[in-house]
Amino acid sequence: MAEAERITGTPESEPGSGADPAAGSEGGRPAEGERPTARGKRRIAALLLVAAVVYLLDLGSKLAVVAKLEHHAPVEVIGTLLQFSVIRNRGAAFGFGQALTVFLTIIAAVVIVVIFRIARKLYSLPWAIALGLLLGGAFGNLTDRIFRAPGVFQGGVVDFIAPAHFAVFNLADSAIVCGGVLIVLLSFRGLDPDGTVHRD
Repeated sequence: MAEAERITGTPESEPGSGADPAAGSEGGRPAEGERPTARGKRRIAALLLVAAVVYLLDLGSKLAVVAKLEHHAPVEVIGTLLQFSVIRNRGAAFGFGQALTVFLTIIAAVVIVVIFRIARKLYSLPWAIALGLLLGGAFGNLTDRIFRAPGVFQGGVVDFIAPAHFAVFNLADSAIVCGGVLIVLLSFRGLDPDGTVHRD
C-alpha cells in the first residue's frame, strides 16, 4: 500500500503529523490550500447585509414615527403595556448620559472603526451576525446625531418604543443590545471571530 502511494505521489498520513481532515470545515479557519479570502468575503457580506437591514429598518421606522406621531398623543400598541411615543434623546441608549452627546457620537464612530478592523479576519457566521447588528445599530443612531437638530454631532436620537415602566428606545438600540448579548454568548462558548474554538 505504501509502495503504491509512493508511486502515485499520494502521501501516507503519519501519526502525529498534525493533519486534521476536518480542518477548514464550516465555522473554523480555512485549511491550508483553501482560499481564505472567499470565505472571508462571504462573512463580510453577511455582516454588511445584517447591518444594512438593521439600518434601513431603523431609519424607516424613525422617519415614519416622526412624520405621523411626533407632537401627538402616544399610540397604544398593547394597551398601556406598550406604546409608541416619540421623544428626542441626546444621551445614550435608553436615555442615559444626556449631557454627553458629542462624546457618545465619538464612541459610536470608534465602535464602527473597530468592527471594520475585526471584519478583516472574520470567518465566523455567528460573529458576522453579531457585528452586523452592532454596526447597523451604531450607524442608525449616529445618523440621528449627525443630521438631526440641534446640530451636527449633537442631534437628538429618535426613540419611540415605550414599554410600561421602562425607558423609551428604538430599533437601533434593540439591535445593539442583541448584538452585544450574542457576542457575550459566543465568547462564553469560546468561539473567536476568526472561527477558531478555544477551551479555557
